[in-house]
Amino acid sequence: MATYKEIQSYVKETYNFIPKTCWIAHMKEVCGLPVNQSPNRYSTDKRVAPCPSNKMEAIRNAFKHFKMI
Repeated sequence: MATYKEIQSYVKETYNFIPKTCWIAHMKEVCGLPVNQSPNRYSTDKRVAPCPSNKMEAIRNAFKHFKMI
């Protein structure tokens, strides 16, 4: 499985923006991939900064590129 840094690098090179790590974690949950709980997360049942809908496809394509989904 690709690291968050690898995913960020791929998205930056391909789509010209750097996704936040919280966006990547949110997309991993959406796609059914395992996600570890961050120790500094405020609430376990809601996200403070979910992935914007216009960035979801780019991150999903990065998962496909790294054969995570």
